[in-house]
Amino acid sequence: MSAPLADKIRPKSLADVVGQEHILADGKPLRRIIESGTVPNMIFYGPSGVGKTTVARIIAENCGMSLYKLNGTNASISDIKDVVSQIGTFGSENGILLYLDEIQYLNKKQQQSLLEYIENGDITLIASTTENPYFAVYNAVISRSTVFEFKPVMAEQLAPAIRRAFAIMSEESGKEVVCSDELVMTIAYTCGGDVRKAINTAELAVMCADTSGERLTITEDSLKILAQRSNMRYDRDGDQHYDILSAFHKSVRGSDENAALHYAARLIEAGDIISLCRRMLCIACEDVGLAYPQAIVVTKACVDSALQLGLPEAKLPIAEATILLATAPKSNSACMAIDAALADVQSSDALDFPRHLQNKHFDGQGAKVVGQHYLYPHDFPNHYVRQQYLPDALVGHVYYEFGDNKQEQSALQYRKKLLSETE
Repeated sequence: MSAPLADKIRPKSLADVVGQEHILADGKPLRRIIESGTVPNMIFYGPSGVGKTTVARIIAENCGMSLYKLNGTNASISDIKDVVSQIGTFGSENGILLYLDEIQYLNKKQQQSLLEYIENGDITLIASTTENPYFAVYNAVISRSTVFEFKPVMAEQLAPAIRRAFAIMSEESGKEVVCSDELVMTIAYTCGGDVRKAINTAELAVMCADTSGERLTITEDSLKILAQRSNMRYDRDGDQHYDILSAFHKSVRGSDENAALHYAARLIEAGDIISLCRRMLCIACEDVGLAYPQAIVVTKACVDSALQLGLPEAKLPIAEATILLATAPKSNSACMAIDAALADVQSSDALDFPRHLQNKHFDGQGAKVVGQHYLYPHDFPNHYVRQQYLPDALVGHVYYEFGDNKQEQSALQYRKKLLSETE
């Protein structure tokens, strides 16, 4: 039986891994660990198809250790004992690396059975999970491991892997595979950041390709059926894509939850929940802001849930966050404040700090003011005391204006109360 294309195309080196630049780019933590040759116990956390197993295999090959794989969905204590029995044998001369996929499915006793061996170094554990490890993995295993989060792969990063898949299938079939850049991006966007799904879709697309000529031509109609999504048109320059995101953002800002849900649905139907989730996080801070500070907390929880669930269930937390943001009170006061502060910083030289705000250090001979003279607010009534905080050149500058919503007006009244009691 022929191996799936996703296995044939599986990267053999870090250079071929798509996505995960935050941990695998040059100089990043996991990259440095792999290149050092000394592998600690690690937990890889993230959705399916984003490279967790691939990176574990590359680590095993680079460090020369014997690799054993278990899957939490069907592994038993007996399977773990079989791995442990290899300790000290000729086959484990360079150490044992156990890759435990879906560790969240092992019960507490099964996870505990590994503790002694991962603590003394007889076994190096790399576990993966699609669920939050701080809830799904036993605390004692967490404390002995370093957690690395793998994120869904952006569509732009998926495109080269899809083209590479077409090149391999072209070589195997002896016929040129023809797929337009637009259809390549359609595959990339409809796979929700899952590399494996993108490669599998590409393989199916070739199987369904038009073979009327000497070439294998991928058609829009067959791809639409395979992707099981309506044909969301994503042109090469991304205009349609960013127009929909812009329409979504402006609808939420305008407190029109129905329009916001329409544009969210279009992005969900295209499978592009990553861009949608990122935009919602931005909206929570930029447009809802201090009028409802908990919006970012709830939105982050919904985003995490959506990315962990994947489609189609991801639509549920996305809908919740969309409606919450659209119907919440609005304030851009924090956004305006930081923009004003940045404008000052960018137009000014490095301004000196007031002496009493500096870290304690020796004043030096000839200092005009000796001593720090910092007033500790907690030593005063209401934990507040007037003193200068801005640099001398900026004294009196106001960046933040309290919004007219209930939350910020309440904060304003508290500020006025503090000032009146210290006059």
